[in-house]
Amino acid sequence: MALTGRAVLLALLGLLPVAVSPHLLTGLAVLGVVLLVLGVDVLLAASVRDLRLSRSGATACRLSTSVEIQLSVQNGGRPLRGQLRDAWVPSAGAAPRSWALRVPAGERRVLTTTLTPTRRGDRYPDRVTVRALGPLGLAGRQGRHEVPWRVRVQPPFTSRKFLPEKLDRLRQLDGQLAVRTRGQGTEFDSLREYVVGDDVRSIDWRATARRADVVVRTWRPERDRRVLMVLDTGRTSAARIGDVPRLDLHLDAALLLGALASRAGDRVDVLAVDREVRGTVEGASRTELLARMVDALAVLEPALVETDGRRLVSEVLRRSRRRSLVVLFTALDPAPLREGLLPVLPSLTSRHTVVLASVGDTRLDELAVGRSDPAAVYAAAAAEKTRADRRALTAELRRRGVEVIDAGPDIFASHVADAYLSLKASGRL
Repeated sequence: MALTGRAVLLALLGLLPVAVSPHLLTGLAVLGVVLLVLGVDVLLAASVRDLRLSRSGATACRLSTSVEIQLSVQNGGRPLRGQLRDAWVPSAGAAPRSWALRVPAGERRVLTTTLTPTRRGDRYPDRVTVRALGPLGLAGRQGRHEVPWRVRVQPPFTSRKFLPEKLDRLRQLDGQLAVRTRGQGTEFDSLREYVVGDDVRSIDWRATARRADVVVRTWRPERDRRVLMVLDTGRTSAARIGDVPRLDLHLDAALLLGALASRAGDRVDVLAVDREVRGTVEGASRTELLARMVDALAVLEPALVETDGRRLVSEVLRRSRRRSLVVLFTALDPAPLREGLLPVLPSLTSRHTVVLASVGDTRLDELAVGRSDPAAVYAAAAAEKTRADRRALTAELRRRGVEVIDAGPDIFASHVADAYLSLKASGRL
């Protein structure tokens, strides 16, 4: 039984006869009358069990965009008057949460909830609570219904704005525009006369024998290569860069690179790993890659564990037996990398072209210039030491044959795409 504010007022009014005639029998009589009225009101209220509830609407949306979910309430009993509360997890951003409800017998009402999620991943509703009031509005019946639904909140893909520019560069690279770039790839392009400075290994002796001049082959970057993106989901991916987790910024850059590489005709796979494999996208065609990536990456969350470098490298080597471009999205933090990744890095760089991409924290640059008070000076010293450690680690990684990308959150995804295009143009994929 559920009571309303009117029931409290009725009880207060019942105190008046008791105040006039303060006897036990008077109190018992007033109490009996109040309970009788409340009981009758509850009995006349509609049954909550006679309701049939179902949902419809969107099942996916991008982060910070709004979608609508419809809740259908079918009444199979007596007329219902009351309230309904549709509870969702807080990060779903549901509004409104409750309604005044009137459903005549045999009819249906549809209630619309607008979701504006604030986090990626799957968002689920909690129970639907319905309170059916009696004709007097003093009391009623209350019950809960399980009405399952799921809305998958996908990454926002804000780096999509860079895609037209990168595709234009890709078209130039493929010779579809007037500008054509030839590199040291393995895909034959054309023959031309030898000039001083050409690599003698590129001389085509058969063509030279048929002509009076020495002829060399020219090459262009090979297409249809493999790109494996590895997302580190360990504890360092939980750090926030501004207001956004590092993992989300890495996901955004991975989506841009995936869209670009698939347009270039390359095979793109994705691996998310820390101590365990958290997600994969393998064997997707060009048309389905982006949709599969968005769906798989939406549910990734940082795991508060140290990433196992050996496990990461072994998973990459197991999945990529032929030479590939491996783009590792991780934090450029000296301690975790020196202890976890660097000892096993040679086995990776000996087989693949490796790019380590890490989004930089612009807060370090702000702290490094602080001189206003002693606390700011100490913070500046700590920030400068951190930057120096990152520079030293970057230099060490490059000596080991790893291309390093360290850029701020606003340009990070663009720099990752540029690195891919540069490698493709130079024939290093």
